[in-house]
Amino acid sequence: MSTTVALLFGGRSGEHGISCITAGGILAAIDRTRFDVVAIGITREGRWIHVSDDPADWTMVDGRAPEVVPEGDEVLLPSDRHRSGERTVLRAVRDGRLETLAEIDVVWPLLHGPYGEDGTVQGMLEMLDIPYVGSGVLASAASMDKAATKQMLRAAGIECAPGIVLHQDRYQGRAAQVLSHLKKHHPLPWFVKPARAGSSLGVSRVTDPSQLEAALATAFAEDPKVLVEEGVTAREIECGVLQGRDGGEPRTTLPGEVKVGHDLDFYDYEAKYFGKGTVSIDVPAGLPDALLEEAREVASRAFTAMGLEGLARVDMFVTADRRVLVNEVNTMPGFTPYSMFPVLWENMGLAYADLIADLIDQAVARRLGSR
Repeated sequence: MSTTVALLFGGRSGEHGISCITAGGILAAIDRTRFDVVAIGITREGRWIHVSDDPADWTMVDGRAPEVVPEGDEVLLPSDRHRSGERTVLRAVRDGRLETLAEIDVVWPLLHGPYGEDGTVQGMLEMLDIPYVGSGVLASAASMDKAATKQMLRAAGIECAPGIVLHQDRYQGRAAQVLSHLKKHHPLPWFVKPARAGSSLGVSRVTDPSQLEAALATAFAEDPKVLVEEGVTAREIECGVLQGRDGGEPRTTLPGEVKVGHDLDFYDYEAKYFGKGTVSIDVPAGLPDALLEEAREVASRAFTAMGLEGLARVDMFVTADRRVLVNEVNTMPGFTPYSMFPVLWENMGLAYADLIADLIDQAVARRLGSR
């Protein structure tokens, strides 16, 4: 019997469109002989809609990302926990009537950013006892919060870029004190980042202290909690991680390297998704074998330290003196065929469709509860 997968995408975050593109990639590649698919889009307002499972409906068109619109049958969540060993019944409102939409085995939350990648949807699925792909509540929430991530990684002896955390309500009236501290303890440039946003949304590079206020305003518009970090002169690499099989150690890829041209300050949102500037990707990264293996070890340790499950992409810096620092941990990385995570695994011999199947199979088999 086929496994029925509900793909959940769109959502209320600023990464709505990227989530839809990710769903399009998976819809195009998933093995339909093994998996039946139910496509559920979440509008920007939070409504759950049964949408088309045609990959062509979820691709970039003329530089515009697709969007879930509030048209179609509205999906209703189960009102109680499903029983172990049984499928979960999803219902939808169709022409004013409540009808059965599908019986599902597992959910894949293809949601990036707040209200999806941050433990909120994971908590809901845990309460309903519905298996799902990816990390649990705590690991998802902690990994979404860059400040919490760095605290947990440092506690595990994993190095991260130095910096400070600012809260919007507490920052008011302390601007001069904060600026003085940064100038004294953290050399320029500074990177100002929302603590709980992805895809470089709201991130600014500050090369002069006079730019700090504008950078903070941009970041605070995304999140009332913000990091100001020292810029690290380093090469930027990314490593894919999958949960180990049968309780084994996490599986890692050889890292890939993101090379940003001189026409960009950093690898920002427009560069990642809309072709801005000069960016090249090397898979594997052109680093000595010993450094590649060290980076894989750091990525594996980070996966374990954060209590992650399923998958993650660990973004790191390699400095001139060969230190490996973790920049971010992404629990639901971009998953189109050309996204770094699948490309890294393709380089290791794991094809895109097989990667999709691996993650679904592990999610179905994994125990729920207290995650």
